[in-house]
Formats: sequence, C-alpha cells, structure tokens
Amino acid sequence: MSLKSFAARIFAAFIRKKIDSWASNPFKTQEKIFHHLIEKGKKTKFGREHNFESISTHADFVKNVPIRDYEELKIYVDDMVAGKEDILWPGKPLYYAKTSGTTSGAKYIPITKESMPTHIHAARNAILCYINDTGNSDFVDGKMIFLQGSPELDEKNGVKLGRLSGIVAHYVPGYLQKNRMPSWETNSIEDWETKVEAIVDETLKEDMTVISGIPSWVQMYFERLVDRTGKKVGEIFPNFSLFIYGGVNFEPYRAKFENLIGRKVDSIELYPASEGFFAFQDRQDEKGMLLQLDSGMFYEFVKADEFFNENPKRLLLNEVEIWVNYVMIVSSTAGLWAYNIGDTIQFTSLKPFRVIVSGRIKHFISAFGEHVIAKEVEQAMQEAVAETGASISEFTVAPQINPEGEELPFHEWFIEFEKEPKDLDKFAEIIDNSLQRQNSYYFDLIEGHILQRLKITKVGKNAFQEYMKSIGKLGGQNKLPRLANDRSIADKLKETK
Repeated sequence: MSLKSFAARIFAAFIRKKIDSWASNPFKTQEKIFHHLIEKGKKTKFGREHNFESISTHADFVKNVPIRDYEELKIYVDDMVAGKEDILWPGKPLYYAKTSGTTSGAKYIPITKESMPTHIHAARNAILCYINDTGNSDFVDGKMIFLQGSPELDEKNGVKLGRLSGIVAHYVPGYLQKNRMPSWETNSIEDWETKVEAIVDETLKEDMTVISGIPSWVQMYFERLVDRTGKKVGEIFPNFSLFIYGGVNFEPYRAKFENLIGRKVDSIELYPASEGFFAFQDRQDEKGMLLQLDSGMFYEFVKADEFFNENPKRLLLNEVEIWVNYVMIVSSTAGLWAYNIGDTIQFTSLKPFRVIVSGRIKHFISAFGEHVIAKEVEQAMQEAVAETGASISEFTVAPQINPEGEELPFHEWFIEFEKEPKDLDKFAEIIDNSLQRQNSYYFDLIEGHILQRLKITKVGKNAFQEYMKSIGKLGGQNKLPRLANDRSIADKLKETK
C-alpha cells in the first residue's frame, strides 16, 4: 500500500465520523441551516420583499415565501446577471452555472462563495465514504477521468459563467492534479464526438482506475475504446475498479456496461445539480443516497400527486415517509428560496435519510390520467432485461393518443437494443405487467379498455445519440428524458427508422 493510499484511508475515517455526526442529528442540523439562511437573506432585496425580518419558524416561511421554479425566480436572477448586488444573496455570486432552459432560454443558476465548497466536498466525501466502507483505496494511485463539460468560462458583468462540471474542474485538489484526466486542452474541446476521440487517444496507454460521468456518455467512450482496440475495457484498463455516475438511473445500462467492461466493477451514485449537490451513495450495501443535510441547503417536500393543487402542504423531514413520491424544494446559500428543482424523489430510509431520484415532475406520461413516472418505466425495463437476457443501449417512452384505424391508444416504447430478446412480444408483456403492478391507474386503464398494452418500436444503432446531436445536446451533462407526455421526441425518432 502506498503512502497516498494509506493517508486516504485515515482521512476517509475522519470524514465518515463527521458525516455520521450530522446524519444522526438531522432535524437539529436542518433547523440550524434554516436560521442561518433566513439571517443572511434579511440583507437582500428578496428578503426585504418577503418579510424575512418576521420569519422565525417554518410556518412563517411558508406564509411569506411561495414555491417557485426558475421562470418565476428569473426576475431576480436577471437583476443579478445585470450586475446588481444583494439580490438573492449578499453581494455578487462567484459564478453562474449555465444550463439549458425550457421556456426562458438559457438558465443562470447562481453559485456563491458560500455554496461553491459544498459541490466540491460532497464529491470528495462520496469517494471517501466508499474507501471507508470497502477498504479499497489502491485506486488513488492510478489515473482518474471525469467526463464533463468544457472548463472554459465566459463572463457577465464581472461574474464568470459556464457549465457546472466545467466550473468544478477549476477546483480539483492539488493532490489529484497529476492523476486527473483528460488534459485541460482536451477537456476544452466543445464538439463532443471530437472530444471523445481525443480522450481515447490520451487514455489508451494510461493506468485508468476511476472513470466518472453520465452513463450514456461514458458508454460512448467505452464503445470507442472497444472499437479502437478490439478488447474489453477491463482488459485495456486492468486496474479499473470504480465507476462514478450521476444524472440517470444506472440499472438500465448495467448489463451493457458489464459486457463492455468484461467484468463487474464497484460504482458510486451521485446526485449533483447546478442548484446544489444533494446526495451521494455512502454505503455499497444500502439502497439510496445520503441526503446532504449540512451543506447549506434547507429542504421541503411536497407529495407529487398534490403538487399542482392550489396550496400543497410543504413537509419537513420529520413528516416524510419512505417510498412516497415527493417533489423536492430547496432553499440554499446560493440564494435559492423555496425553489422547485423539478426532480421527484423517494426516501429509501429515514435513519439516516437516504433518497433515490424517481423522475422529473414535468417528465411523466399522464395523457389519460395514468401519471406513469420515470422510476416505474425504469423498473419495468430492468425486470424485462433481467428475465430475458436482453440488453439495451437507451430507451424512451411516449403516448400514442391517435393510433391508426380503430386501435386503442397505447404507450410506445422506443428502444435501442444492444442484444434483442428472442421473443419481443414476451419482452413487451413483461414490461406491461410490471407497469400494471406498479401503477394502479395504468392497470385500471388497461382493464377498462381505455388503453391497449404498450408497443415497442426498435430504433437503429446510435439513433438516440443522433437525436441528441440534432438538438445540440450531445455529451456533457445532457440527459435524454426517459418519458414525455407528448411526442416531440418520438416523432424525431420515427424519422431515424
């Protein structure tokens, strides 16, 4: 064992003890953060306009600060981007994390001097918890790659802006700089396909031990490695032992990854976003990710099936239940206040609080009142793959409201198979039965002959990559929606057949 590996184990044990301290006192930890946020917020334009001076309890907060998404908070962000100070948080932000918007074009999520370290520490702590949990620290001596956006930053009125992953690249600690890949020059390449080829060139002869990124884009990197060498990734990199991912559920990709690698490797799931680093997997044998309660974020939760009510109840940690679908609302040291990040989560544990991401509040299918969510379609796909031995590269689901002739409407599943099942009808049946078990509304619609069973449409190799490329979202932190309530993606995929 190297000195670096030994030191990592000692540091990991220290950090684990600190994490256990706040995780075992969740309500006190959150209360402390709540009061800190309110005190800071009093000094801002937002705080003055929302009577922060009168807020001392959560009930006061609910009364004075409504839930908002980015579009509703944009008037304040626009002031900040224009160069004004003390708008959402004292002073000016350090950065803006630039993300793709929906109705408002580009979104500029503020990152402040106080919030920036929480992004870095959470990622570091995820790896340290893994070391403490497994005793595996040898990988720290090898090369590590983080597939991410360009670190080149622009500037608006004295504040730098870029993709979150590119901003974070400026904070890689010194002790990892020699291990980190790709090079700054390669990381700065904007075109994703060119960038992947350059990364393959740089890494082929290196001792890669850790590989990190969104699964769909890491898969593309792995495929290029295999195409270039004719070898499995695990043979190219014999010491590759840890895969770190976030952004999407890994399970639909697992079989494909194990085939590309040629063996199993440990993995760590992360839950980062421009708005905050919310959770990470802290135990290999526990389901869910540890919710970050001491990272300058105060959490509220609204039941997903009540979210669009006029005054949905905003719950605190002491009021949540496991396996209920919640919309997560965040107030933070970045200057976000009762902010709807758009994700839905479920708690897998309450001691400590661990979560899984179940989908997006805007990404669902409810064309007929079924309200099918991402977690349900991913679970159904996972069951079908496990039962049939098939493997997939990617998939998405859309409603078909107006089928031809006298057919009943149905859900259409667009699937890029890596290995097709021997019986496609059986594969579809397994998925459909799983959905009916998970979702009583879907079951009722099938039983009531409002919907017919789902249909599968096979798409060609790289069809999803071509779709993402066509909308300018190939690579980086971009993710394909698992499902949509319209056919905007479906119709594009139909054109690729």
